[in-house]
Amino acid sequence: MMRARTPLLITTGLLAALVLAGCTSTPDAAPSVAASATATDLPAPDTDTSATPTTAPIDPTCENIIPKSTVDDFKSLGWTSQEEPFRIGATALDDGIQCKWGDAKVASDRVQIFGWAPIDDATAQQAEKDLVASGWKLERDATGDYVTENPDWLGGRGADGYGLTYLFGDGWVKFADTRQSLLLVETPQ
Repeated sequence: MMRARTPLLITTGLLAALVLAGCTSTPDAAPSVAASATATDLPAPDTDTSATPTTAPIDPTCENIIPKSTVDDFKSLGWTSQEEPFRIGATALDDGIQCKWGDAKVASDRVQIFGWAPIDDATAQQAEKDLVASGWKLERDATGDYVTENPDWLGGRGADGYGLTYLFGDGWVKFADTRQSLLLVETPQ
C-alpha cells in the first residue's frame, strides 16, 4: 500500500514545484536609452519664475466688504453707499475703504458704517496705542484686538456699550458703527 502512495506523492510534489516555479517572475530588462538620443532631443527645463500663479488682492468696495445679502437688503430700502478713505484717527490707510450706507435723500443719522483695510503690525500697534491714549477702550480675545469708543461717549447708542469699534486682526483691520456689526465685515471677495 505504501508503494502505491509513493508515486502519487512524488507526482504531486513535482506538480506543486512546477506550479510554484511558474509563479516566480523574471525581472524585466532595464530600459535603455537609444544610442541616437542627444541633449538637444531632451526638453529644456522650465526657467519661467512665474510658474506659480499669484492672486492679486481684490480692491475693497462698499459692495464686497459686507455680504451680498446685506447689500441687497440695503438697496431694497433705497439706501446707497458713500465711499470714504479708511481712517484710524488722523491716519489714512490708502488701500482700505470706509462705507456709510443710508438713504441719501433724507438728512438723518440713521446710517450703517463699515470699513476694511490691510494693515501691517507696526501701524496696527501704533493705531491701537493712539486710540487708547485718546480714551478708547481695548479688549483682546481669540478673534483679535477690539478697540471701541468710550462707553461714556455713546449717549444711548450702540449695543451692549459698544459704539464705533475697530477689530485688528492678522494683516487687516475692520471697522463698524457697533461691535456687533463687525460680524458683517469681511475680507473683500
